[in-house]
Amino acid sequence: MNVIGQKAAPWHLWVIGVLSLLWNAGGVASYIATETGQLDAFGMPAETHAYFYGFPAWAVAVWALGVWGSFFGSIALLLRKSWAVWLYGVSIVGLLGTTIYERLVAVVPESLQSTGHTLFAVAIWVITLALFFYARRMTARGVLR
Repeated sequence: MNVIGQKAAPWHLWVIGVLSLLWNAGGVASYIATETGQLDAFGMPAETHAYFYGFPAWAVAVWALGVWGSFFGSIALLLRKSWAVWLYGVSIVGLLGTTIYERLVAVVPESLQSTGHTLFAVAIWVITLALFFYARRMTARGVLR
C-alpha cells in the first residue's frame, strides 16, 4: 500500500489499460468516421456506407454509449478510478443495444455477413465483458478507488 491506503497497481493493470485504450480508440475512430461521413477512408463498399449512414438515431445513441463508455472506461482504469466499472457497464448497455439493432432490426448488407465479421462481433463482446469484470476485480482488491 502507498501513503493514502491505495494498493499498488499490479503490472497487468498498465498493460491491460494501455491495450484497452488502443483497442477502444479504434472503436472511437470508426464511430467518428461514420458520424462525420468519412467511411471512404476504410475502403468499404458503397452498400456498407449506406448501411452505417442509415442507422436510426436510437442506434447511433446506443453505439455512442458503447464506444465512448469503453474508451473512457479505459482512461479511468489507467487513472485507477473505480468508476471504470460504471463506464464499462454503460458500454455493455450500448453494445447490447447495438447488437439488438444489428441482429434483430437492421437489414445487414452481405459484405458484413461473413464469418470474420461475426467473429469480430464476438471478440468485441468478449473484450468488453472482460474489461468490465477486470475493473470490478481491481476495485474489489482496492487497486481502483
